[in-house]
Amino acid sequence: MTTHLPLYLAAFAVALGVLIVVHEFGHYLVARWCGVKVLRFSVGFGKVLWMRRFGADGTEWALAVFPLGGFVRMLDEREGQVAPHELPRAFNRQSVWRRFLIVAAGPAANLLLAVLLYWFLFMQGSEELRPILATPPAATAAAAAAIEDGETVLSVNGRPVTTWQELRWELTRVALDHVPVRLEVVNQRQEISIRLLATDAVEEDDLAKDLPGRLGLRLYRPHLAPVVGEVLPGSAAEQAGLRTGDEVLGIDEAPVTEWHEVVGQVRKSPGATLRFAVKRGDDVLTLKVMPSRADEQGQAVGRIGIVVRNDPAQHALLFTSVRYGASAAFGKALRQTWEMAGFSLRMIGRMLTGDLSWKNLSGPVTIADYAGQSARMGVLPYLNFLALISISLGVLNLLPIPVLDGGHLLYYVAEIVKGGPLSERVMEIGQQIGLALLLMLMAFAFYNDINRLISG
Repeated sequence: MTTHLPLYLAAFAVALGVLIVVHEFGHYLVARWCGVKVLRFSVGFGKVLWMRRFGADGTEWALAVFPLGGFVRMLDEREGQVAPHELPRAFNRQSVWRRFLIVAAGPAANLLLAVLLYWFLFMQGSEELRPILATPPAATAAAAAAIEDGETVLSVNGRPVTTWQELRWELTRVALDHVPVRLEVVNQRQEISIRLLATDAVEEDDLAKDLPGRLGLRLYRPHLAPVVGEVLPGSAAEQAGLRTGDEVLGIDEAPVTEWHEVVGQVRKSPGATLRFAVKRGDDVLTLKVMPSRADEQGQAVGRIGIVVRNDPAQHALLFTSVRYGASAAFGKALRQTWEMAGFSLRMIGRMLTGDLSWKNLSGPVTIADYAGQSARMGVLPYLNFLALISISLGVLNLLPIPVLDGGHLLYYVAEIVKGGPLSERVMEIGQQIGLALLLMLMAFAFYNDINRLISG
C-alpha cells in the first residue's frame, strides 16, 4: 500500500466524497420535495473550509475539515428561533410520515447508487473465469465429494452460476449458515452429477479469505507454458528487465515448467528478491525481481505485473464473456443490491449474536486499501468497489441505533405506534446510548485495522 500511497488516498477520498454527497443529497432532495427549508448542505464536520450560498432559500453549501461524513441542516424549532411565516417549512412541523421519508432518503440514495453502478457494470460486460474445477487436495470436502478434474459447476444449491466469481459468492451465502453445499456439475464427457460438500470445517475467517480453497475447490489449470505475454508498465517485472516473450526457466534455481508455478512462487514472496532464470531468444539471463506487496482478502501476496502469453484455444476454454441488455442488467442489479444488503445484515446479526467475530469489521484504513487496490485494477473494478461500499453505508445507516438514520426511523415508528412523539428525555437517553454504541463500533474497526497492519 505504501508504494502507491497517493493513488490509495485519492481513491479513498473520491469514494468517500461520492458516498457522502449521494447520501446527503438523498436527504436534501426529499426535504425539498416535502417543502422543508434546507439551511446547510455540508460535506464533512467541524471548521468550514469553503462555503457558498445557492438557490431561492440561500442554502449554504459547505466543505468542512473532517470529511468522514456530512449533514443536511434543516429549519427546525428545536435548534433556534423560526419566523412565524416559515413555521410550515420547519422539519419538526412535518407529519411523521414526511419526516420518515426525509430521513430514510439518505440510505435509500446509497442503495440506489449501488443499483445504478451495478446496472452500468452488467451492461458494460466483462470477461470472467468459468467455474471449472481442478482435482481437489486430499482430505478436503471437495475430495470427499469426489470432484473430478475439469468438472464445470452449473449451480450451487439450485442457483445457476456461470463464473468463478458467482461460485464464490454463492458458496459464501451458503457456508454462512453451515449447511451442505449442493453442486450441480458437468464433466468433460458432458455427464451431469450432483456433488455434496460438507461445510462443518468452515471457520469464520474463511468467509473473508479463500472459502473455495478451504472446501478444496480449486480453479482448473490447463498446461500454460511459463512465457510472458505482457509486462505491465511501472511494475516490478518491468523494473527488473523482464520482457514480452521471455520464457521463465526457473526461480531461485528451482526449475519451472508451468505458468502457475511462477504465479505461486511470486504470490508467496512479497518483498523478497527472486532470481529469475529466463530464456530470451538464444540467451539465458538471470534477473532479480522483487514482488510488490498487495493485500488480498486479508493476506499479503506478491505481484510483479506480468501476464501469461495468450493461447486463444485455452482462453476460450477458461473465460466467458458476460454482458446483459439494459432490462436484464437492471433486474440483475436490483437482485445483486438486494442480496448484498441482506448478506451485510446477516453478517451484522451474526456478529451481534457472537456467531461471527468482530474481527470481520473493517475501518477506514482497510477500506482505503481496498479502494486503492480496486483503482489499480481499473475503472470497472473501482466502480464495483464503490457499489459494494455504498450498500454497506446504506445498510449501516439503517441500523436502529440512535444517532444513525435508522435510530431516527425507530423513533418515528414508535411515534406512529404510540400516537405521539417520544419524550425529549427518552430520545436524549437514546442518543447517548447510540453515541456510545457508535464509538464502540468505530473503536473495533480501528483496532481491526491496526491488527491487520501489524499482522500484514
